[in-house]
Amino acid sequence: DWWDHLNKRKKCSANNVKWAEKSINWYRMFFSALSYSFIAKALAGTVMKSSITQIERRFDISSSVAGLIDGSFEIGNLLVIVFVSYFGSKLHRPKLIGIGCLVMGTGSILTALPHFFMGYYRYSRETHIDTSENSASSLATCLMNQTLPFNTTSPEILGKGCVKESGSHMWIYVLMGNMLRGIGETPITPLGISYIDDFAKEGHSSFYIGCLNSIAMIGPIIGFILGSLCAKLYVDIGFVDLSTIRITPKDSRWVGAWWLTFLVSGLISITSSIPFFFLPKSPHTPQKERRISTSSHLLKTEEERNQSANLPNHKNSVADSVTGFLQSLKSILTNPLYVLFVTLTLLQISSFIGSFTYVFKYIEQQYGQSASHANILLGVITIPTIGTGMFLGGYIIRKFKLTLVGIGKFAFFSSFLSCLFYSLNFILICENKSVAGLTLTYDGNNPVTSHVDVPLSYCNSDCDCDKNQWEPVCGNNGITYLSPCLAGCKSSSGSKKSTVFHNCTCVEETGFHNKNYSALLGECPKEDVCTKKFYMYITVQVLNSFCSALGATSIVLLIVKNVQPELKSLAMGFHSLVIRSLGGILAPIYYGVLIDRTCMKWSMNSCGKRGSCRIYNSDLFGKVYIGLSVSLRCPTLLLYIVLIFFMKKKYQGKDTKPPENEKYVTNEANKESLMNNEHSVPSDVAEVETC
Repeated sequence: DWWDHLNKRKKCSANNVKWAEKSINWYRMFFSALSYSFIAKALAGTVMKSSITQIERRFDISSSVAGLIDGSFEIGNLLVIVFVSYFGSKLHRPKLIGIGCLVMGTGSILTALPHFFMGYYRYSRETHIDTSENSASSLATCLMNQTLPFNTTSPEILGKGCVKESGSHMWIYVLMGNMLRGIGETPITPLGISYIDDFAKEGHSSFYIGCLNSIAMIGPIIGFILGSLCAKLYVDIGFVDLSTIRITPKDSRWVGAWWLTFLVSGLISITSSIPFFFLPKSPHTPQKERRISTSSHLLKTEEERNQSANLPNHKNSVADSVTGFLQSLKSILTNPLYVLFVTLTLLQISSFIGSFTYVFKYIEQQYGQSASHANILLGVITIPTIGTGMFLGGYIIRKFKLTLVGIGKFAFFSSFLSCLFYSLNFILICENKSVAGLTLTYDGNNPVTSHVDVPLSYCNSDCDCDKNQWEPVCGNNGITYLSPCLAGCKSSSGSKKSTVFHNCTCVEETGFHNKNYSALLGECPKEDVCTKKFYMYITVQVLNSFCSALGATSIVLLIVKNVQPELKSLAMGFHSLVIRSLGGILAPIYYGVLIDRTCMKWSMNSCGKRGSCRIYNSDLFGKVYIGLSVSLRCPTLLLYIVLIFFMKKKYQGKDTKPPENEKYVTNEANKESLMNNEHSVPSDVAEVETC
């Protein structure tokens, strides 16, 4: 008996070694596949953020509507997040993640489809005449007592154009595609993080999460570079003659090839789904399969004996699951530490979401930079900084073995530094451009108290100009005029982008001492001081991003370690639910509403209604944009102090090191509940359990 027992132990030990090797390989494969999916979802999210201004211009919508489109991603996520987080942990997690990646890619491709069903983009909608055929129609100069029909926005023209441009409602399909992308992205983070935390070695989960977040930063880098390249390309590239286009990427009407970025990100998301369909439910699948096979005889014999008892249990399984879900939800909602932390992160992440949604618009309007330049700078400089901060944050927690209270203090410290650096942006706000008819009188000699209905001056009062027209020109005096006609220009030379207007009476009235009172097509550039402030702004963004990223891993750990081990997935899911519903959906909308209030000049669409904004009050824009973010971040610092106080009180005198691998305790409890029943256990099953 002793010899047989020893041989069984040797055989069991050899099998355990094989299972351990296979488990490690499966775990590595899962981590690699999950890293690729994180890159794909980060890429898709970056593409949407970097294209939101292009979408706003292409569909001629306001910033608040563009914010609704951006928030539709969170709406889709909101529809399924809680159920995926709770029931997903009981199902095949890798396959659910794979299905999510497939749906996410399909949503990105759907977002790009409206481009192929709409007509060519017409950047001079005010004239409602195809500028590729008659460019002079929207470049009308000052002709005394002119009565040209194309120089006024008549009701007849508006009526005809309104039916012609009904395709502007195609932005709804962009919203639906983004919502579908949100549904697909749902299972990736909660199921992936819980899977890693369940099967990581003791003390390594925080390190793996930090690595995962760092690797995911490859996605935004690719997204920003791709967005930069496509922003330089005209939206209808390949379909129109680019030599007929007279606007440049710095023009407020320029629309890049936004649809191309969504096609690329969609294909990457679809390819990221493939590996998950070949992964097991857990790294220990071979061992579990053996347990199932060896216990099948037990199940069959018991099924014959207790068939009548098992049937009602099967019927009640759904009710038990729902009851268990409600009890679990009640458990986390009555946890004061969890509720406090959810409130804290809601304010903090709302600030991040709102500011990042409109950061490209802010850079364009505040510093006069093109979308392409803004994309490449943010992608190449700030994103690697974020990745470094996330990795370093996870490494510090593991290296110094911080307790839960220590993790809370570390998160507070990183948030404080981030808020401090972000507040420096107030001193980097640029002054408004000198724009005749908006910030100055049309003669350029006096500022105006309001940009609404500025009266014409004697230099252009006889020109019969359309004040709704937006075809900006830059006078030799450094003042931007809304159109050549409103600048009082009598003639022009050149064509397209190189058009020059001459004998501009409003430029002459400014007292500009030059015999050549001319104007160039396009807005006047920002001053050199503003350009210097832009590079200082990028430096501040690097510091702000690094400090924010340091606390990224802390946020995840404070969520999963302040609840019961079996509620980790649900805790992360409900946290995502709150953040996405109250932060991801609402933040872009109320940011957009406030930003719309800083607009000085709106486009008029073909139906005579307000479209997208042409130019903003940059000083007011900066104060609203930065002030709103700071007002959301500051209360989080106070809530962090309260959280740390209660955590100290709860864990006082206890070992508050973040408990790793509580699943072993849970697994043992589950094993015991399965084994301790009224039925006998076959000897082969007992041998496997002994192993």
